[in-house]
Amino acid sequence: MVNLDITYEGDLRCSAVHGPSSVQLTTDAPVDNHGLGQAFSPTDLVGTALGSCLLTVMGIAARARQVDLKGTTVHVVKEMTVERPRRIARLTVEVNFPQKVAGAIPETTRRDLEHIAETCPVRLSISDQIEVPMTFNWQH
Repeated sequence: MVNLDITYEGDLRCSAVHGPSSVQLTTDAPVDNHGLGQAFSPTDLVGTALGSCLLTVMGIAARARQVDLKGTTVHVVKEMTVERPRRIARLTVEVNFPQKVAGAIPETTRRDLEHIAETCPVRLSISDQIEVPMTFNWQH
């Protein structure tokens, strides 16, 4: 269990505090939804959570195999629906492995890591109404 405390600051901005660490982050409504767009929007955090979750679980699995994924990146493109109700329609994910990392990972381990990414806890928590195509680039 983790406690998260969120406060509405006004002007469509919120602050959230992570209980265990006391680290704070700010969210802001996006410009296309009446906000200032000066921070992550709540829906941006869904894409951020997906990317950081899949990197984390791949990192755990890679560590167990004595492989270092340092430098691996994820690019997420979040697309919102045009029609109401407003919601995330698609999160397109591109995982890019540096050549040094890719060269050290055999094909069978690559497939395992891809499966682990595709079944990370955040991905499994995202509604089936949201498309989540993933691409893995092993020679980036």
